[in-house]
Amino acid sequence: MQILIIEDEKKIADFLRRGLIEERYAADVAFDGEEALYKYNINEYDLIILDIMIPKIDGLTVCQKIRSNNSNIPILILTAKDSIEDKIKGLDSGADDYMTKPFSFSELSARIRALLRRGNKADPAILTIDDLVLNPATKVVKRKNKIIDLTAREYSLLEYFMRNQNIVLTKTKILEHVWDYSYDGLSNVIETYVKYLRKKLKVDGKAKELIHTIRGSGYILKAEKDA
Repeated sequence: MQILIIEDEKKIADFLRRGLIEERYAADVAFDGEEALYKYNINEYDLIILDIMIPKIDGLTVCQKIRSNNSNIPILILTAKDSIEDKIKGLDSGADDYMTKPFSFSELSARIRALLRRGNKADPAILTIDDLVLNPATKVVKRKNKIIDLTAREYSLLEYFMRNQNIVLTKTKILEHVWDYSYDGLSNVIETYVKYLRKKLKVDGKAKELIHTIRGSGYILKAEKDA
């Protein structure tokens, strides 16, 4: 599942993002209302976590704009504004749920699961390509009916590939969606994780290659028969 975090406090945004990745979600971060609407318009998300007090365009306006274009995507407001009037305004602006800071991540996670169960009905419940199956609800990945054990990061990378089948994904896009734009680790981290995934997806060593390298561009998830 792909989640957009709209939060201008970088420490909170980083905490949320790391926690969601550990729960095997993929997460993007936007630090202001303009960036949030831009990312929302160019990507597909399953859920949005939204702070109200953000720069450039405030959270309530962002919520209203998103809701006017998409009646299904779950929006969870997470803010320090805790009065009854603020909660009413947030829910009336189109939010599906409202949490106040400080917050418990375990409670946030439970609310996310509840909202996703309600879900964006336009999204497929199960992602498949060839004989590979990924169930976003259970986080179970199978190939040839064998369960593949993935780390949280490997799972996020695979889900991002499977939600963008037959599309060339640049290393920059992968970093933004599976890591984040400020990631300062090893420059070959993507190649390393693609290598890990390819090895695990082989299962019995005979399965078709699904992740293909496009030299100078990035990677594409594509069934071998279509390659």
